[in-house]
Amino acid sequence: MTEDEHIEEVMNRVHKLELKARRLVRESFAGEYQSSFRGQGLDFDDFREYQHGDEIRFIDWNVTARMGSPYIRKFREERELAVILAVDISGSSDFGSVHFSKREAAAETAAIIGFSAAGNGDKVGLLLFAKEAQFFVPPAKGTRHVLRIVREILMAKPEDPGTSITAACDFLIRTLRRKAFIFMISDFFDDPIDRPLGKLARKHETIALQISDPLEMSLPKAGRVVLADPETGWEVLVNTNNANLRMGYEKLMRRQFEGVAATCKKHAIDHAQLFTDRDRLGDLHRLLKKRARKRTR
Repeated sequence: MTEDEHIEEVMNRVHKLELKARRLVRESFAGEYQSSFRGQGLDFDDFREYQHGDEIRFIDWNVTARMGSPYIRKFREERELAVILAVDISGSSDFGSVHFSKREAAAETAAIIGFSAAGNGDKVGLLLFAKEAQFFVPPAKGTRHVLRIVREILMAKPEDPGTSITAACDFLIRTLRRKAFIFMISDFFDDPIDRPLGKLARKHETIALQISDPLEMSLPKAGRVVLADPETGWEVLVNTNNANLRMGYEKLMRRQFEGVAATCKKHAIDHAQLFTDRDRLGDLHRLLKKRARKRTR
């Protein structure tokens, strides 16, 4: 495939993702997005007469003296947010055993979040990372900007296909001056992740979206196969007919996924596991509903 054909294919995928993401946002996602994320502060809105139960500290004494009865200041939430999509484009992101690779699933997830944010008037930025922070797009508004972000996710080719959550977190901490909402979209096949995610979560509100493929959860019974690490090139021949080997593999992967969930819980990071072989919108819905419930407590 020539470079021009590759670009045309990517743009067709971007267009399909745009149509799907816009439909999902329009039908069922935009309201939940808005109810789940707080603005950066409060803006003054208007005055109204004091009612029983109102906060005394919001009484405006100048207006009260002028009107002859207590009046309070009303505020509205400042809605404009900076949303950063930190997307893992390491070698393992190109793996997919069904219809989508993890990279494509990440791009679709980023499109849904990006169009929701753009429709809400928020700014959206992008960090692509692998072994190092590869490419950064500063936060900006607009749907054309979101389309650029989706295109960059699909087209990017990392210089080193390894993974470093630490490098991504360090870059965001150094680069972002104001508090932001960071969606870390990765399979989190890296170690260690505890300290870097903890440091990031202390400075910015962080949401971890773990992209997984069903074949990563359990090995099929398929005889002797060669397993290759897409990030290091290391290969090993295994006999998948061996029940003990399959059981050991499942236990290892279960520990890995449980470890990511435990790390996120430790640092109060909202976490959802999204799969390449099923609708990711339902998992995103549950995550945002959980966030919305926490806001009302």
